[in-house]
Amino acid sequence: MIWFTSDEHFGHRNIIKFCKRPFTDLDDMRTGLIERHNSVVASYDTVYHLGDMFWRTLRTRDAEDIVSRLHGTHYYIKGNHEELVEMSDFTLKRWFGWIQERALIEPPDGPRYGIVLDHFAGRVWHHSDKGSWQLYGHSHGELPDDHNLLSMDVGVDANNWYPVSLVEVRKRMEEKLKWMKRRIDASQPKG
Repeated sequence: MIWFTSDEHFGHRNIIKFCKRPFTDLDDMRTGLIERHNSVVASYDTVYHLGDMFWRTLRTRDAEDIVSRLHGTHYYIKGNHEELVEMSDFTLKRWFGWIQERALIEPPDGPRYGIVLDHFAGRVWHHSDKGSWQLYGHSHGELPDDHNLLSMDVGVDANNWYPVSLVEVRKRMEEKLKWMKRRIDASQPKG
């Protein structure tokens, strides 16, 4: 199974207050996010992290401990708070299959033109005019969902602090396509 997540901000004390997270402190947030992740992700699953996983004050050793405890094979899209990932040597980076600025993935059960993974939401992206999807983070659930765009915030703050499965993403995109079709049908002249 394939999963997506973003903006865990492990080690960021103020994110608890800023995003009204249901955790009492950093240890509670670390434990809670790991437990939620592992309650849905299996060890053989694939997980795409769309940036800002770690806060700059976290020690590399602690970041490695966190990733080692998360189920799945991990891939990483860089966000805007990547000081720890950028400054770390091979030891942290080895936990990810790859680390990129942006990616296009083409899972067999995904859309025909693939899924663009980015930390930031876009209004257009590669093959957006042909039905590709875009998944993003960064906005912490604060960006209004645009029913006219096949995009989705997969950040933890927008998803009850859980990763989002490809199955859930597909369901959401199908709902958006139905909404778009109804809107187009309603705008057509009758008779």
